Amino acid sequence: MSTNAFDDARRSAVYDVIRERRDIRSTFTMDPIDDAALTRVLAAAHMAPSVGFSQPWDFVLVRDEERRRRIQRLAQRQRDRFAASLPSERQRMFDGLKIEAICQTPLNVVITCDPTRGGPHTIGRHADPRMTSFSTATAAQNFWLAARAEGLGVGWVSFFDPHELARELGLPEHLEVVAYLCVGHVSAFPPAPELQTTGWARRRPLAWAVHDENWSTRTLPGGAPVSLLDETIAAITPADAAVLARAQERQAQLTKPPGAMGLLESTGERVAAACGTWPPAPPSPVALAVFAGDHGVQAHSVSPWPQEVSVQMAANIATGGAVCNAAARQVGAEVDVIDVGLATDLPAMPGLLVRKVARGTADMTQGPAMTLEQVHEAIEVGIDVARDLVAQGNRLLLAGEVGIGNTTPAAALISVFTGRAPEEVTGRGAGLDEAGRAAKVAVVERAIRTNGATSEDPVAALAAVGGLEHAAIVGFLLAAAAQRTPVILDGVIVCSAALVAQALAPDCVDYLVAGHAGVEPGILAALSTLGLEALVDLDLRLGEGTGAALAVPHVQLAVRMLSEVATFESAGVSGKDAEAGRDVADVEAHA
Repeated sequence: MSTNAFDDARRSAVYDVIRERRDIRSTFTMDPIDDAALTRVLAAAHMAPSVGFSQPWDFVLVRDEERRRRIQRLAQRQRDRFAASLPSERQRMFDGLKIEAICQTPLNVVITCDPTRGGPHTIGRHADPRMTSFSTATAAQNFWLAARAEGLGVGWVSFFDPHELARELGLPEHLEVVAYLCVGHVSAFPPAPELQTTGWARRRPLAWAVHDENWSTRTLPGGAPVSLLDETIAAITPADAAVLARAQERQAQLTKPPGAMGLLESTGERVAAACGTWPPAPPSPVALAVFAGDHGVQAHSVSPWPQEVSVQMAANIATGGAVCNAAARQVGAEVDVIDVGLATDLPAMPGLLVRKVARGTADMTQGPAMTLEQVHEAIEVGIDVARDLVAQGNRLLLAGEVGIGNTTPAAALISVFTGRAPEEVTGRGAGLDEAGRAAKVAVVERAIRTNGATSEDPVAALAAVGGLEHAAIVGFLLAAAAQRTPVILDGVIVCSAALVAQALAPDCVDYLVAGHAGVEPGILAALSTLGLEALVDLDLRLGEGTGAALAVPHVQLAVRMLSEVATFESAGVSGKDAEAGRDVADVEAHA
């Protein structure tokens, strides 16, 4: 250990303060804050590091009750706008959260930033002017930690239009507001962040955030670097057998004839085992990830639609105008579009994540659709998306896609991983006639033959005849399984990716639910190999995750039955076995 290190007691105290710091929204008291303690906290904030030692911060102390009421109204207006943008289930959760304590604390502190302080020659600010704001954030963190050491709670309020707030505070135009803090004594500090204990979000493991030299080579110091794919596969374990047994036992006791609810019964048992908790709760919130990509094989007109429709539909979904958006709103699901391989770029928009690996795939009839590097990168995109959605508190994931021509690589993958002939698993896609389908079958056959694709090497087969969105969905499914989070599969593209995921990690199937059957023949072929049965069959052939969204109420009901339906014993209802027992007793009594 360095001779400059603190002794054990002081070092432990530093880490304790960091670990126990909380963003406080409730449990505040109106007890006055000692001036000396407040001065010490402000002095700690003022000792923060800053770019070029410019010290760009100032502290505005706000005590006036009327002013704080006006500021609270500003925050409430932004809170209401945010709530209106949320999916229905998130709205319900958000309504139960206390977001700010502007008027429930004796003091508010506003930390401002002067981006001009230090003059035009401030060292370190020339290349990136944002360094001034970053420096001010360190002052806010120092304030927060020092306040915790003094036993003061701090809540950081961010529901403001910065211009409205600056006007209310009467700030000079050149200043920026970096932090609005509610400060006061508290009756108790919660054991964990409120957004964690309420289920709004989870803490991401440190191992996810530490990269060794190269992005996605994640390992803690002293550990052996491992690929993100290998790490994810290693984390996948079978669903909880004990919970499955309890669910099956409970199912047999519910006030209904055995098997009366059909596939919902086994679905509820499987989802409960996947989540691994008892009693089970209907999985919610729900998030739909729609992965978008283009395909070089479209050069063979395997779809009657032009390739530019891919980016147009991705934009339509990102802005909320597609069928899958309507279906998602119906079930209260969030929708994210992930550009993993569109040929053209989309403008920035709230519902879009740009994670582009390549501008479409190569023509798989001429060689591999992707390089091994590209397929690994696309898989990692899917892993990161699933990890983030679960960390954000989602308990049920849906997988969808968009990409003109993508049913062709899906058919190729299904043929490779089920052993069925391309003729058997290739459908009409988005509207081919029978002649077009026959030509598409020939393309699939040629691609498999040209690349020598086999299920013996799943990643190589995926690179040979898959698509960028297929690869991303593989990672998405694997990462969800690694985090014990069930996923509802959509149509033929997602089901083809599930076959690759199964080949890489067979236990991942424990976390998959088949959303719908659809009209593409490859779906049922894939589900047969996966050992899954579709919950819905409405002759769908849209994609986008629409079928998965339609299955959400069925999955939630399947789990809800296990926790909410009475048993024969609790309801005082005679079961079949009980009636049979009384019949036997009557016979014996009259014998």
